[in-house]
Amino acid sequence: MFKKLFISALLLCGASSAFADLPAVTLQDIDGNTVNTAELYNDGKPMVISFFATWCKPCMRELKAIHEVYPDWQDETGVRVIAVSTDTAQDAQKVKPLVASKGWEYQVLLDPSEEFKRQLGVNDIPHVFVVDGKGNIVWNHQGYIDGGEEDILEAVKKAAE
Repeated sequence: MFKKLFISALLLCGASSAFADLPAVTLQDIDGNTVNTAELYNDGKPMVISFFATWCKPCMRELKAIHEVYPDWQDETGVRVIAVSTDTAQDAQKVKPLVASKGWEYQVLLDPSEEFKRQLGVNDIPHVFVVDGKGNIVWNHQGYIDGGEEDILEAVKKAAE
């Protein structure tokens, strides 16, 4: 009981060492394919899950910065990036053209009801989670400042160990 309360408290406070399984939420990717978030997996390697919206300027800066170093991150750690749009259903049609125009090679999921966002306790975006190869959240961070992608990479490296 104490362990569950402690882990919950760490997650609510945004602590970087909490562990939790991904919740099961059914989303669609930008091509209309159904994805169960509890089944997100990267063959035992870490994943980055980044919540964003098309209107969020810090989100766009963060995903652009990750895009610029993503091939290096993949070579070094095998990481997989999953971007989760929290745009409303009426704005969801903007996501696929945005992804194409930016050249993002991430898997992009749509969370128009914000259910996945809510279940992970995300209040504001951008919000990034690093998930280890076993599906445990090992680090999370809200907000973005230039250079913040280096903190993400450090968390990914630790998750890859």
